[in-house]
This record gives sequence, C-alpha cells and structure tokens, in this order.
Amino acid sequence: MTGWRLLLTRPADESAALSGALAQVGIFSSSLPLLEIAPIPVSDTMRDVIQGLNRFDAVIVVSKPAARIGVELLNQYGQQPPSPSWFSVGAATAQVLADNGLNVSFPAEGDDSEALLELPSLREAVARPFSRVLIMRGEGGRELLAERLRELGASVEYLELYRRGLPHYPPAALPDRIEAERLNGLVVSSGQGFEHLRQLAGDAWPALARLPLFVPSPRVAELAHAAGALTVVDCRGASAAALLTALREHPEPVF
Repeated sequence: MTGWRLLLTRPADESAALSGALAQVGIFSSSLPLLEIAPIPVSDTMRDVIQGLNRFDAVIVVSKPAARIGVELLNQYGQQPPSPSWFSVGAATAQVLADNGLNVSFPAEGDDSEALLELPSLREAVARPFSRVLIMRGEGGRELLAERLRELGASVEYLELYRRGLPHYPPAALPDRIEAERLNGLVVSSGQGFEHLRQLAGDAWPALARLPLFVPSPRVAELAHAAGALTVVDCRGASAAALLTALREHPEPVF
C-alpha cells in the first residue's frame, strides 16, 4: 500500500494518531486539520444534566470530543458511579469512556447512528416504560438518532458540549499542499469535515474531486457523490483499521 499519499483532515491530535498507524504500514500522509473543536463554556444547565445522569436510562456519546469533554464534566460535577447504560457510536469513542471506568456498548460493525440503532442492548434500554435517553454531542448535527429513538417511545434530550469550526488557512492552502506533497487520496471523518474540505478547496474543487476520497459512512458518501466527487470509498467506519481495510481493497494509484 506504499503507493498511497494521503491527506488527513481530522483534528490535529486525531490526525497524528492516524498518521502513526499509516506510517507503520508504509503509507505517507500529510495532516491539514479541517475541524477545530472548541468546548462550550459550562453552564448551570450543563451542570444540572451531569449531576442528574441517574434519571436517564441510556446515555449515548456520539464522538471522541464529546466523550473527552463529557468525562471531564462527569469527574468534576457528576455523581459516582453514574447508573445509566452507556453507548457510543464507535469503538474509538467507547475506548475514551472505558478508559475512565465506564462500561460502554457499541456496534461491532459500522461507526454511525444507523449501526448503533440496531444494537440489541440499546433497544432493550429504550424499551422500558417512559425511558429517557441523553445524547452527548457537538452543537448541531444530525437528528436521525433522536428521531428514531423517539419513534421507539423514548424521551430524548441533548447535552451539546462543543462547537466545530474550520481553522484559518490561506486561500490556496489545500490545493497547494496536495500539489507540493504529491498527494493522491483524501480522507474525511465526518459530513462536516467534508463540507469544510469543499469550502477550503474553493475553485480548485473540480480538480480535487477527481482524487479518491475515503469517507466513514454511506451518508458522507452520498454527500460527496452529490458534490461531484468521482471516486468515493466508504470505509464503513472512522477508525484507522477501517481506513486500512479500505485502502487494501481499493487499487493503489499508479504514478
């Protein structure tokens, strides 16, 4: 797989970890973070929710930033041990929670809301009469998870913990990086990451749309196809292992 030269677009710390995993198998990567995570200042409402976690039947954490910030708040304001059943969208988010002593369930296949909704233990948790679910996430985002849970009869609340922004770069930073380092593949980890990629590409997007684009889910693949990306590879997950599997299955570029 050494023919690949990939652009990584995750937040800086996540890109560093992914770059290390790729380097171990001989893949060159270059990081240009397109998501900047800014924690939302703690309010009285946020403290009240954390202190009242035991009134929920299930807590769902949708991302690693939500897990990290949520654990910090739990350690600072929460009641130990919190009694709800804990769930995450993927293994990496679950690991952050597990490292802090929480027993977390997550889907073995797929790192998205659709896979989580099929998890039997989550369905069992929300099948209780008058079940209540808390979703820890960033500001805004998809409503699918809450909508489906409400259809199953659960009451759903959000605890929004951070905002996502596009870091400031010079106008031609993205195409210049790709040309200077001869990059031949793009990697995004979310729908918002893809939207930021397009935004930063600007007038260069039609040219960049010809490069293979590795995405974490069918939803992001649909966004990319609709925007004109020609070769979109659904990794079926956002983990390093999912990306490596997709790279093995996709033909290497020929120089």
